[in-house]
Amino acid sequence: MKYFHEQIEARWQKYWADNHTFAASNSSEKPKYYVLDMFPYPSGAGLHVGHPLGYIASDIVARYKRHQGFNVLHPQGYDSFGLPAEQYAIQTGQHPEKTTRENIARYREQLDKIGFSFDWDREVRTSNPEYYKWTQWIFIQLFESYYCYDANQALPIANLVAIFEKEGNAAVNVACDDDVFVFSANEWNAFSEDKKARLLLKYRLTYLAETEVNWCPALGTVLANDEIVNGVSERGGHPVIRKKMTQWSMRISAYAERLLEGLETIDWTESLKESQRNWIGKSVGASVKFQVSGSKFQIEVFTTRPDTIFGVTFMTLAPEHELVPQITTPEQKAAVEAYIEATAKRSERERMADVKTISGVFTGAYAEHPFTKEPIPVWIGDYVLAGYGTGAVMAVPCGDERDYAFANYFKGTLGMPEIKNIFNQDISEAAFAEKSGFELVASDFLNGLDYKAGTQKAIEELEKIGAGKAKVNYRLRDAVFSRQRYWGEPFPVYYVNGLPQMIDTQHLPIVLPEVEKYLPTEDGQPPLGNATTWAWDTKQCAVVSNQFIDNVTVFPLELNTMPGWAGSSWYWMRYMDAQNESEFASENAIQYWQNVDLYIGGSEHATGHLLYARFWNKFLKDRGFAPTEEPFKKLINQGMILGMSAFVYRSEDSKTLYSKGLIAGLNVHPIHVDLSVINDITNELDIEKFKAHPLYSDYVNAEFILEDGKYIVGREVEKMSKSKYNVVNPDDICNEYGADTLRLYEMFLGPLEQAKPWNTAGITGVYGFLKKLWRLYFDDNGLVVVNDEPTADMYKTLHKTIKKVTEDIENFSFNTSVSQFMICVNELAQQKCRHRAILEPLAVLISPYAPHIAEELWNQLGHEGSIATVAFPQFEAKYLVESEKEYPVSFNGKMRFTIKLPLDLSVAEIEAIVMADERTQQQLQGRTPNKVIIVPGKIINLVG
Repeated sequence: MKYFHEQIEARWQKYWADNHTFAASNSSEKPKYYVLDMFPYPSGAGLHVGHPLGYIASDIVARYKRHQGFNVLHPQGYDSFGLPAEQYAIQTGQHPEKTTRENIARYREQLDKIGFSFDWDREVRTSNPEYYKWTQWIFIQLFESYYCYDANQALPIANLVAIFEKEGNAAVNVACDDDVFVFSANEWNAFSEDKKARLLLKYRLTYLAETEVNWCPALGTVLANDEIVNGVSERGGHPVIRKKMTQWSMRISAYAERLLEGLETIDWTESLKESQRNWIGKSVGASVKFQVSGSKFQIEVFTTRPDTIFGVTFMTLAPEHELVPQITTPEQKAAVEAYIEATAKRSERERMADVKTISGVFTGAYAEHPFTKEPIPVWIGDYVLAGYGTGAVMAVPCGDERDYAFANYFKGTLGMPEIKNIFNQDISEAAFAEKSGFELVASDFLNGLDYKAGTQKAIEELEKIGAGKAKVNYRLRDAVFSRQRYWGEPFPVYYVNGLPQMIDTQHLPIVLPEVEKYLPTEDGQPPLGNATTWAWDTKQCAVVSNQFIDNVTVFPLELNTMPGWAGSSWYWMRYMDAQNESEFASENAIQYWQNVDLYIGGSEHATGHLLYARFWNKFLKDRGFAPTEEPFKKLINQGMILGMSAFVYRSEDSKTLYSKGLIAGLNVHPIHVDLSVINDITNELDIEKFKAHPLYSDYVNAEFILEDGKYIVGREVEKMSKSKYNVVNPDDICNEYGADTLRLYEMFLGPLEQAKPWNTAGITGVYGFLKKLWRLYFDDNGLVVVNDEPTADMYKTLHKTIKKVTEDIENFSFNTSVSQFMICVNELAQQKCRHRAILEPLAVLISPYAPHIAEELWNQLGHEGSIATVAFPQFEAKYLVESEKEYPVSFNGKMRFTIKLPLDLSVAEIEAIVMADERTQQQLQGRTPNKVIIVPGKIINLVG
């Protein structure tokens, strides 16, 4: 009876689907375990073998936990809104919904083929109105909330209104915009409703504001920082500029401290936690105000070194700082405007990363030193960012390397004075940036003090004269929440007199309208500006034609859509109760599942999705909708499976192609080659296939320079990518070798967290292992399993495997489990094991890794139903206890033979047996040894 993976895998995949084998219950008495993969985006290219790596790992854990008696939630769905589908729609005219639906069908087919134990009854898609109804609902909750620092949580905005009505805003300690003015209760109550609404926007957790954004003209949308690589859009490589736009934003900065504190409570890698700490960027220091000479304006700076206040030599503003156009002198206007225009073409990330380039322009303005009243020249420079701190720095070149380099670069030019030294240290060659080992000099009342005492004294004196105060600052900025695109969640917002109004939640979802074109309108509005039925009728409570807009009862709807991270910031909670039509998830379901026990996904989401998800979860907890502070208890970042790219080498005129071994010293250009035209094991190019391939029609008449009659391609490990033609389709592996082989091989490649290259040549060994496993149970005539009592060696082999595999799964060391399975099967084959007492638990043991063959073996052994919930084998140490020891017997330190003896013998008994052995007598040849050294369980040595 042979192992036919195609029949076995198809049969059990159908069985699982028909019987809903992996459906989780929301009311089980079993302990719960929630294992989750990061939301996949369904691209048209489908899955390559790198994509399932994390899914296989999470599936092993999910299956293992079911065997252990847990009620396991292991759901899957699709992050199906996004720019790629929209770009494809723009190019082809096809609706993004159609292409997304087709892509999802392709993904589902591939995922099913690999045999994942997903609970497909809970599938969600962010682009389905049934799902984004609740994304819109959460947006409304954020709009109707503010953050109270005294309570350290989000509260209903109605609470804040009640405070304003009774007390005004002078005493409130809440998150709000910087430009909020103080008003009394009487003043608030006298404000018009319009003015009240505009003021409340400055306090809401989601709000409209003019914001510096990354604008990509080619894509017609705003991009998040993590969507930009090297100053261009990650999608398409288009230029990105900085510009001000009115955008929806999320007040994530209010949660900065809680986001930091929460990192101490979760089981994530230290490197990932450090990424978030750096992104949040907590700094303790002082806020200082500098009066601009001859004007009403003040420049506020945040500094972590208030002790260096007397070393301020100049000031630098971000080019986008709102004061720049107001304080720049007429003489400097042209230079400043030119510099601002040039800077707008560089992304914030690019500016932060570029520490070598020094550039800036003097504004012509001066500020007053708060203590000495000396004039301080004000510059602009792109190393200062408008969104970080106040967008202004007090430059102390003697104590900061970047300020030092800036001052020296512009030394001797208008507006750059000599560097002031306030340390009793030499700064002739470099700045002194240490916080210890100095005393302050030339610093008035700070003379003789160190960093700590100087900082405290400086803040005290600044507070006395009203020029500053102690402050904690965060690098984390509020998240822009608008995108000028079509394929995203519509906002549940209409506008009355330019002010946003929330649509009542009972009328959700507000469904994405049909449009003729997915591009921005001719007058620059977002694509929803092309919609003809996109107005809100406040009487009918329905979306109606734009022609009815009268700004009395019918009003325009929001034209922006939500960003890609909106739907993925709460999806794990929807999985808890995916079919619920009346709430985003029932209280019972949320209380049962709590949060995700194990989350697996890529580290590239460290400061994007993972930060936003934690923010939304904390907010939902504040408002009583979530039970836990953190959404993901344990997080593992899987490494990348790299592709083995292939190259041919062409001459400059493209008329000649040289084999790899012949290119030394030649001026040739490597060209990526599709893996379908090479032998992946021998690296030989199939020249005729190459010529016939549509990608390489330019080389039909090229001359191929061969080595030993063959054209050998070059190979290089790179990121697996369609553009590099090094993608391996998992379908091909499943068809030829089976899904169980693919699953085992991906785990076998190396530790889960590490990057590793794919090599198809190695997969045959894993396939051979499965066939060898099969032959333990079957011969050509069928099942050969017997009920005889196994030998001690058989039990030993089984239980050391149980021990190893259990430890490996608990430690997420899946690659070494596969090695142990191979060792186990080899040993059992040598032991001629056909014993049910060994082979039944072995089938359960391998089930998380190779579920199809395990199901078939379990069924053939005479069991009904699925193996999925059969109890996992328990390790018993007694089977690994050694009763005998093979001793090396040495004469004068040289080992001559070995002898196997029981471990419970005394030293005298061991000596008697060894001395009586004929091999000992032969070595001694009648002599009596001077000494017999015996260490029980270790050595026997006869001396003299």
